[in-house]
Amino acid sequence: MKVAVLGLGLIGGSVALAARASGASVAGFDPDPQTRAKALAAGAIDEAAEAPEQALAGAQVALAAAPIGALAQTVRVALRSTPADCVITDVGSTKRALLAELAGEPGLERFIGGHPLAGSELGGIEHARADLFQGASWCLMPSSQPALAARLRELVQGFGARPVELDAHAHDLLMARISHLPHVLANVLVARTADLAQRERSLAVGGPSFRDATRVAGASSVIWTDIYLSNADMLIDAIEETIGDLREVARMLREQDAQALGAWNELARARRRALLS
Repeated sequence: MKVAVLGLGLIGGSVALAARASGASVAGFDPDPQTRAKALAAGAIDEAAEAPEQALAGAQVALAAAPIGALAQTVRVALRSTPADCVITDVGSTKRALLAELAGEPGLERFIGGHPLAGSELGGIEHARADLFQGASWCLMPSSQPALAARLRELVQGFGARPVELDAHAHDLLMARISHLPHVLANVLVARTADLAQRERSLAVGGPSFRDATRVAGASSVIWTDIYLSNADMLIDAIEETIGDLREVARMLREQDAQALGAWNELARARRRALLS
């Protein structure tokens, strides 16, 4: 199987490494020549293409790993430059805006939106890993093409990931709550340390609660600005709901309501256990 990967950052590079490890031949393209050279040197790709069309020629699977703002055009190029039996997917963190941009594109039935729930606060091909997707969920949109969907599921499973079918609306709603909102909160928590003294800031960084809660703070602005904007409506709702929750906690504290605080904390404990079970 030939897999074409368009975009060789952390996720695209990791897909390329995982695909090669599973026995596929991988052609890769990235607009940055240095990134292409690094991917080839790292063994992530068999061929460093100088144009996306070169990477896509003869591919059975094409994966768009460009930033959100460039995904629609990347998918269009893949639709126009691959054989009629090639399945095309992406790894973008939002889906509704992408589908709206692609509406009416010829051959769109060959596109199956995808999103691996894996990553790192570290970006770039330098941090790509073949095992990045081991045990991770990989969201895939419903498809009217069973043979193409089966090929994509098999490839994803070969990476050690678990395919999960979600439509665009359900996907974006879930990501607003479990991915995009945590990034917003991490940024806010970090910003709140700005008015602390140097010694207090050092203690904050050393504290496990703060360190764990802010691991994703300041993630790549090139990537995350587009993510925030492309899912703005659902993210706004998630933020407003969270503000309401925080106000309720503040009320308990003002009223010194130990019983309500204890019940709130126990409910959080039970819900987290249920999530992880």
